[in-house]
Amino acid sequence: MNHVTVVICNYNYENYLATAIESALGQDYPATRVIVIDDGSTDGSRAIIETFGTRISSILKENGGQVSAYNHAIQVLETDYVIFLDSDDVLYPGAVSEVMRIFATGDWVKVQFRLDVMDGTGASTGAYVPHVDPPADCGKLLLGGWLYPSPPASGNAYSVSALRRIFPVPEAGINRYGADFYAIYGVALVGRVAAVRKSLGGYRVHNAGGATVSFANSEQLNKAPEAVNLRWAILRDIARARLQVELAPTFHDFALEKTRFCSSVYRATLQTRWRWMLRDSGHYLHTIVANPFWSLKKKLGTLVLSSLCLVPYSPLSDFVVRYIANPLARRRAVGR
Repeated sequence: MNHVTVVICNYNYENYLATAIESALGQDYPATRVIVIDDGSTDGSRAIIETFGTRISSILKENGGQVSAYNHAIQVLETDYVIFLDSDDVLYPGAVSEVMRIFATGDWVKVQFRLDVMDGTGASTGAYVPHVDPPADCGKLLLGGWLYPSPPASGNAYSVSALRRIFPVPEAGINRYGADFYAIYGVALVGRVAAVRKSLGGYRVHNAGGATVSFANSEQLNKAPEAVNLRWAILRDIARARLQVELAPTFHDFALEKTRFCSSVYRATLQTRWRWMLRDSGHYLHTIVANPFWSLKKKLGTLVLSSLCLVPYSPLSDFVVRYIANPLARRRAVGR
């Protein structure tokens, strides 16, 4: 039986950490190990880690950011497979068994699975991510600059040998965070990716009211484009140096382009919305029209919704932006 490690990277999430650890320890796959890496927490996280005793392995390090935690974990792992579980997320009891069953069916470097979206209390919102599954050969599209649909960090299981062809990655500055970017997209340059079409865990969104354009828990809207562009440039360097693979100079990703879309037109004047659509929407529209992962129906629907941002009635425009940007806003609209 192949062994797998669930690595929980934590920084100041004392309110959620015990739940994440319990979910990892509660896996029905017997060859599951649990490592908790605390990245210099200043709250009560380390006291919580101590309560689990020898049931887990712990690494207590100085604060260096998520990339530093991933680099350290990948260096010390002794199993062939790993799941990086964010300390505010959870795995369902059969998650590891399911991904290991998939790994056994082929030469996969990554098995990804859906995550149910939870609110800050851990209650289900009825939404899940991602909504689109990638093709097994998503690495070919990645070479052309298309970032394939993937769940957040906690929804991915990896071959450790594949990760070690990408990591370690630089840790300084703005690149302290976003380690899952290199794991998710880097391993797809090494081999094939499989997708489980059901939820095997929960993804906690702390602002889960659905009333804003914000969905992810990490970068702010105005910082995300700069951060992701830097990560792509670093991944290009890694791919060239370690894999002898040349990535495209730029990339296409609807998730990033809708961030630019939202920051430009949300709560903006009618004149500003029209100006952006006429002058600056080219990349946004391209990631819709040329998207290799979307059906024609989804492309047309997104284009029609986006066009509603040009109506004079600003409450409708703002609702449409929230609907496009935040899956929780869609659930809320359907429930009315």
